[in-house]
This record gives sequence, structure tokens and C-alpha cells, in this order.
Amino acid sequence: MREGLKQLLSTVDELTVSGEAADAEAVHRLLNENSADLLILDLGMPGVSGFQFIAQLRTAWPELRVLVLTANVEPRSVRAAFSAGANGYLTKGGDPSELIAAIAAIRTGSAYVAEEVRFAVNQHDGPNETPEPTAAIISPVTLTRRERQILGMIPHGVTNRDIASRLGISPLTARKHRENLMRKLDLHSGAELTAYAVRLGLPAG
Repeated sequence: MREGLKQLLSTVDELTVSGEAADAEAVHRLLNENSADLLILDLGMPGVSGFQFIAQLRTAWPELRVLVLTANVEPRSVRAAFSAGANGYLTKGGDPSELIAAIAAIRTGSAYVAEEVRFAVNQHDGPNETPEPTAAIISPVTLTRRERQILGMIPHGVTNRDIASRLGISPLTARKHRENLMRKLDLHSGAELTAYAVRLGLPAG
């Protein structure tokens, strides 16, 4: 598997393979020794504690981008991977050419979801809603236009009153949108919501 990946990666411009690992311990060692900015992570590797491992990596190396490679095609797992901080999700049963597409997307700051599981994170808007490109790219869970707007404000420490003022809605409506957002993302506090938004790459300030 790793040899095949290296052959594919050798066709990508301005990309150098700085190392390979057979288990979680080796991943940590290589990241400490090398200035890698992208990790292709097989969730089935020995020592990898599922999605928690992704969150641990992103905490230790905030600039690291993580592209998951797995046989798991469960929709809940796809969403959990992104919630943990993954930047892309590829399936082992997918087309190998998707690897190159995923790397290209991640390089531009976008997320990538394998075609096989893209239905799990579909981003369809309602017929009268205009999509917002930035939020649509980063959000791995289906959100309304208004929820995407609010998600983009979260890292800035806004209150419901701030949201209401910026969007021209009532504070009560702003609170409701925020609650719906947390429910959809399975988050239980303002701190969790902020951490989620930051993990997805939304700028704080």
C-alpha cells in the first residue's frame, strides 16, 4: 500500500515524501524529526486510537494537514474524522486518482471527501438560498446558509447579540440558529463550537 502511494505521490508537482510510518509511534517520531505539512493517515495503523488520534496530532502540530485513508465508509465516521480535525477523507476502495485531487484541494485550503462517501457530507442548499463558498467548503455537515454565516463568526468570540446585529435578526433568532448549529454538529458548549470552527481552519480574531 505504501509503495503504491509513493508512486502516485511522485507524480505530484512540488511534493516530497519526507517519511513513512508503520504505526502511531513512528508517526510521532517522524513528525518530530521532519517539517511535514501533510500527513496521509491510515486509521487502521497499529496504535492509532481512531479519530482521537487526529485531534491529538492537530493539537501537537496545528499547521499539519491530515488526509485520512481508510476502509471505513460509514457516514458517521466521515463526519467524526472532520470534527476531529481531518482535512480530507479517502476510502481504500476509491479511485487512486482521488489522492491527487485531495492533495490539490487541501493545498488550497479546501476539504476533500471521497466520492464514495460524499453523500455523507452533502452541502445542498435550499432552492432560495445562495451558497457561500468558504463555509460550504469547510463544513463537513449539511448547514443552512445562515448557520454557515454564524459558524464563520464563532472564532471571533461573538455573542448572540453581536450575531443579531451583524445579520439583522433578533437576538432570540440568533440564539436559535446557534443552538441548531450545535445540535447538528453534536457539540455541547460554546467552547466546543469555537474549537470545532478553529479546527476547520476558520480564522480567529
